[in-house]
Amino acid sequence: MTHAFSRFDPARVPSPCHVLDLVRLEENLKRLKRVADESGVEVLLALKAFSCFAVGDLISGYLAGTAASGLYEARLGKQRFGGQVHAYVPGLKEQEIDELLQYADHVIVNSLGQWQRFRGKLQQSAGVSFGLRINPGHTEVANPLYDPCSPWSRLGVPAGNVRPEDLEGLSGIHVHALCDHSYEAFDRMLGAVESHCGHLFGAIDWINLGGGLLITEEDFPLDRFIARLVDFRSRTGLKVYLEPGTAVALHAGALVSEVLDRASNIGELAIMDASATCHMPDVIEAPFTPDVLGAQTLPRDTAARAGKPDVIRLGGPTCLAGDVIGTYRFDQPLEVGDRLVLLDLAYYTMVKATTFNGTPLPALALWDSRTDALEIVREFSYEDFETRLS
Repeated sequence: MTHAFSRFDPARVPSPCHVLDLVRLEENLKRLKRVADESGVEVLLALKAFSCFAVGDLISGYLAGTAASGLYEARLGKQRFGGQVHAYVPGLKEQEIDELLQYADHVIVNSLGQWQRFRGKLQQSAGVSFGLRINPGHTEVANPLYDPCSPWSRLGVPAGNVRPEDLEGLSGIHVHALCDHSYEAFDRMLGAVESHCGHLFGAIDWINLGGGLLITEEDFPLDRFIARLVDFRSRTGLKVYLEPGTAVALHAGALVSEVLDRASNIGELAIMDASATCHMPDVIEAPFTPDVLGAQTLPRDTAARAGKPDVIRLGGPTCLAGDVIGTYRFDQPLEVGDRLVLLDLAYYTMVKATTFNGTPLPALALWDSRTDALEIVREFSYEDFETRLS
């Protein structure tokens, strides 16, 4: 299948630059809206993964609202996206509660201790629903960095430590145990939630099942997923929320980057103006290697291939030795000034970008892959770097 970005001319934008394909983004949103309409659940955008408010109006036309992880995200959701705002704050600060309650329709506390300390202050705001994050004790995530149910996790109360009477004053529970998973993992997780948290269902009105599910991947079994949600709702009587992040912007974004220099040290190297550590830190943390349009992605451990002329390692412009994007095979040798398109870098990239080493932030452009219309909505300057420091 031809990738939509193969029709995009990277010379049309400054470099580096995040480019969002509005057509694919809307396709994802329509898929999520179908889930909501046919299953009766409500779908929220997880701002921690994707919070580009330049497309806030488009997103709000399909989703019920946003899921925030703190005060600033809650404010962003309320002011830039609209709809409901569900705020889960692992470290709730008393001095932020009054402002948080101006934006949030649902506030989810991380512990029973939080609820006991702040209940009086929280419940002064009429119309806000409160919930508790529960750790269902079910692990699907291989990397502990991303596993909210790993041993000694600080996220949520172990399900076995909560009794129905502990939820007095609370209306729901929040669980989250997935990270870019398939339907099968969701099915197992939901089974574990029913097994480990079912004793609490009679004391609540709603449950938030979190995100981390690749609902908008082409081969995701939507019909089975919808049927599973319908069955769960009919048996429990609970209102259900989902809060996907990755799925909203999946395959809808790319990062344009320019070759700044070529070098050789055992193997071939290219220095790019996009940085793994600054602009796509999950490349290092996960780790993973992003695909590059027109190149073959090679395994990260490619020492045996070093020295071959068609194999080249791409790295960023910072002084961090590990600022490595990946190793690739190109049909044509890379030259200084060439523009590359790194694929699927919208979610968990734009939100994590930093200016470490004084590295400029990527610009942001919106592209309609159907009409080829292009809008550059933001470019960043030295002032954006300076004003973060003092």
